Amino acid sequence: MRITKVFTKTGDDGTTSLASGERLSKDHPRIVVLGSLDETNSAIGISLSEGVASEIKVVLQKIQNNLFDIGGELATPDKELGLISVEDVTFVESAIDDLNESLPPLEEFILPGGSKATALLHNARAVCRRAERDLVTLSKSERAPTLHLKYINRLSDYLFIAARFQNAKDRGGEEQWRR
Repeated sequence: MRITKVFTKTGDDGTTSLASGERLSKDHPRIVVLGSLDETNSAIGISLSEGVASEIKVVLQKIQNNLFDIGGELATPDKELGLISVEDVTFVESAIDDLNESLPPLEEFILPGGSKATALLHNARAVCRRAERDLVTLSKSERAPTLHLKYINRLSDYLFIAARFQNAKDRGGEEQWRR
C-alpha cells in the first residue's frame, strides 16, 4: 500500500473507509477497535523508545507487525486473509513463559510503575485491555475472528509480564497494592 496523500477530506463528514471502500461512522465499533489497536501499537512504540530489554524488544517488534495484520483483517470483514495464525498466539504464549520463568511468583497485586520503561509497558497493557474490550463489543454485533481476541488477550498478559521483567532488569522493586 502506498500513501501518496495524507489528507483526503473524505472523513470530514465523520465517516471513514474500510479496505473495501465501504464507509462507516468513525464511532462504529469496528472503527473503534481499529483505533484502539492503533493506540496499543503506539503505546508499544513509546515503550520501545525507552530502551526496553532486548528480550522484550525483539518480541514487541514482531507484535507491532501482528497488530497491523489484525487491523488489516478487521478492515476487510468480508474476506478471510489469514494474516494472524494460531502460531502467532503460541509465539506470545512462549514469550510470556520465557520471561515469567525468571520472575518470582506474585502473592499480591502490584501497582503499575517502577522504571520509566516499566511504567510505559504497564500503560501499553492498559491500552491493550481497552482494545480487547472494544473487540468484544464488536464481536457482539458483527463477525470478528476469535483468534484476534485470543491474541489481544495474550498480548495484554505479555505486556504485564514484560513490565515485571523490565522492572527486575532495572533493579526496581515491585510496589504491592495495600488494602
